[in-house]
Amino acid sequence: MHAHAEQSLDRAALSATTHCLIGCAFGEIVGMALAQALGWSNSVQIVVAIALAFVFGYSLTMWPVLRAGLSFREATGVALAADTVSIVIMEAVDNVFVLIVPGAIDAGLGDAIFWWSILLGFAIAFAPAWAANRWLLARGKGHAVMHHYHHH
Repeated sequence: MHAHAEQSLDRAALSATTHCLIGCAFGEIVGMALAQALGWSNSVQIVVAIALAFVFGYSLTMWPVLRAGLSFREATGVALAADTVSIVIMEAVDNVFVLIVPGAIDAGLGDAIFWWSILLGFAIAFAPAWAANRWLLARGKGHAVMHHYHHH
């Protein structure tokens, strides 16, 4: 029984982390593309990318919770509880990685380094975000708070 519970917890953490990765990646890529298209500085690009990663990440949680009948305020609370730790980890690791890869922050959308540095940064961020999600789920926190409203 214990092994099954551990596997179930591992799968739930994998689902929560994959959910986070998708929202963060979409938001970050849209933010970086927008900032580059508008000629914004690297610092503004990072801020916009991180902000949109949070918006996309929270939106992925809020949409089904809103459909389940919660008010916008209640759904916001669920999203904040479910995703904040994971998004912070994903964004911190990915952005630090992009900043330390020579030339990555200055790369354009047509440059391979733009894409592989973001993707590798998120791949590196996955393990610590998964560990945090697993820890939170085991304590009834994080994504556990939203399982009353929908399942991934």
